Amino acid sequence: MIGSLRGRLISRRPDNVIVEVNGVGYHVNVPMNILSNLPEEGSNVFLHTYTHVREDALQLYGFVTEEEKTVFVTLLNVNGIGPKLGLAILSGMPAQKFVEAVYNEDMPMLTSIPGLGKKIAARLVLELKEKLPRAVVSKDHSITNDAVSALINFGYKKSLSENAVEKAVRAGAITIEDIIKEALKYLTENK
Repeated sequence: MIGSLRGRLISRRPDNVIVEVNGVGYHVNVPMNILSNLPEEGSNVFLHTYTHVREDALQLYGFVTEEEKTVFVTLLNVNGIGPKLGLAILSGMPAQKFVEAVYNEDMPMLTSIPGLGKKIAARLVLELKEKLPRAVVSKDHSITNDAVSALINFGYKKSLSENAVEKAVRAGAITIEDIIKEALKYLTENK
């Protein structure tokens, strides 16, 4: 199994790139939204890769970050999701946004991805909610900003609220309800 590639970017197309490593050109399927994160043709590139083996094909899928690869591999464990649809999902929205949509059960956002209907979106939420990597969610996104805002509305100072939300996310809270509950525990314990 090929876990990563480091080489020279030979060509880039909307859904794949060719990376030359020691004279061998590897055809790597990539989500469309990572193309802007790749260097110009002729430059050195590093991709985290997933090798998909079928009876009739050996395909590589590449990602800029380990988190993107983890989300992709986790998607493949859902019945009915193959590499093509997994790549379409990550082309439709960044991995971090997808994880947030699943944890928030944001069906309109999930069904806005081309090729993802209501049934598959519901299955993704059901099967992936506890399996997706929590580390993908960071304190910079709207869910944590909303949690901070809620704590400020409860009467806590902004700096204390931000600190409590950050600790809640580090402790593994992912939904806004869980983040607020964990942050409130921290705030009330340290009064």
